[in-house]
Amino acid sequence: MKSMPMAKIAAIIPAAGQGRRMGDQGNKLLLELAGIPILVYTLSIFEACPLVSEIVIPTAPQDIPAIQKIVKAHGFKKVNSIVEGGSERQESVARALTALSPFIAKVVVHDGARPLLTLAELEAFLREAEACQAAIMAVPLKDTVKRVDERGWVVETPPRENLRAVQTPQFFDRPLLEKVHKLAEAEGYSATDDAALMEWQGYPVKIIPGSYENLKITTPEDLLLAEIILQKRKERDS
Repeated sequence: MKSMPMAKIAAIIPAAGQGRRMGDQGNKLLLELAGIPILVYTLSIFEACPLVSEIVIPTAPQDIPAIQKIVKAHGFKKVNSIVEGGSERQESVARALTALSPFIAKVVVHDGARPLLTLAELEAFLREAEACQAAIMAVPLKDTVKRVDERGWVVETPPRENLRAVQTPQFFDRPLLEKVHKLAEAEGYSATDDAALMEWQGYPVKIIPGSYENLKITTPEDLLLAEIILQKRKERDS
């Protein structure tokens, strides 16, 4: 199997979310999942991946000391820097890009709130994404989706087979990602993820199949489900 030079890939782990849907408990990544902070699970995956050489974490300024403490306590040696994030995810990623080492050629962006990605899934994703300028993990939709108007009336039911629920990780050529972020800042364009910025500028984005277990912890119910998944994995591996 073709190997990827690990010295050229960096991971950006946005960790600035304040988790309002978790009940205003502060940064949700500092909440515990089965007795361990959510962020620890996420960082552990990238720390263990031989294809990733460094990690940059953008977060809220008030959370920097807590995250520094986590990094030190768990010995995460790949964390190159913890930077002050912006008010929106897009700004946080843009700031993290400026903190990357000069030799970094590729960037993988992964939500800090997706702690259930496995090392095997990450490595497989990076190897498949290697030949792409942009690639994202996604899964087919389970539910029918309706497009509605501002009054709540159904306008359209798009074919479900052509739709995907987008996840992270998302993989990009560093110069292109920097370029689209700078253009977006200059033109006041905002998007919900980095792939949308690439699409906005006409760059192709490859879909790589993900896992339904790679959920994003947003609500208390997500936290409970994540604990169940972790328990099932533990039983399966024992």
